[in-house]
Amino acid sequence: MVAIPPSGRPGFDLNTAYEVEATLKQFREAGGHRAVGRKVGYANKAMWRALKLETLVWAHMYDDTVHYSDRNSATLTIAHPRSLKIEPEIVFGLKQPIVTEGAEGNDAAAALASTDWLAVGFEIIDCPFPGWQFQPGDFVASFGLHAALVIGERVQVRPDGIAVLLDELPRFKVRMSKDGEFVEEGSGRNSLRSPALCLAELSSAIVRRFPTEPLSAGEIVSSGTLTSGHPTDRGDLWTVEVEGLSLPSLTLRLT
Repeated sequence: MVAIPPSGRPGFDLNTAYEVEATLKQFREAGGHRAVGRKVGYANKAMWRALKLETLVWAHMYDDTVHYSDRNSATLTIAHPRSLKIEPEIVFGLKQPIVTEGAEGNDAAAALASTDWLAVGFEIIDCPFPGWQFQPGDFVASFGLHAALVIGERVQVRPDGIAVLLDELPRFKVRMSKDGEFVEEGSGRNSLRSPALCLAELSSAIVRRFPTEPLSAGEIVSSGTLTSGHPTDRGDLWTVEVEGLSLPSLTLRLT
């Protein structure tokens, strides 16, 4: 645990946080790991106003933290858990860089046109700060709180299906269950009004801050939680069911 978050130190701002995030990426790559995508935080404009953010924030995910389910079921062990939470998210796999009109991330159709597949996933997050109290810069400088991502069945995004997805992604529902008991229902609207809009906003935000490091072909994007984050621990069995979007349910057991 880290008793005092980085934001408690004089001069630590979001620019500094992204410098830390880049250094962490260098450390991980020097250790033989590969960045495979990015995860978002604060995919909620109400939070932007409260925290004086101009856009969402993000951090990298790695080849040893991203996992694929086997027939929509997975078992996962977190080696050194501190204070785990679980979140259901829509995950995208890109086939090409996203090209949007202008600098604003409001082109959901362009984002989907650059997408190879989508899936429902579970992200496991872990907070090193007491009481889950942190600022956006702390989030960025701490791997985005990312511990693991488990991806369900990947469904190909076809050009002739984009119009339907544009309609479904803001409206679909998810139902979270723990050990067979219902926990919470969520919606695509909880991810910046649509996971596709969240993907577009992430692409634009990255280009504005790091013009030479845009989202690229092959990257995986975890597009923000669809429900509250729920505390979890070893032994828990979680299921997310999807309604209104052609994605199968996903089950995850923590061990």
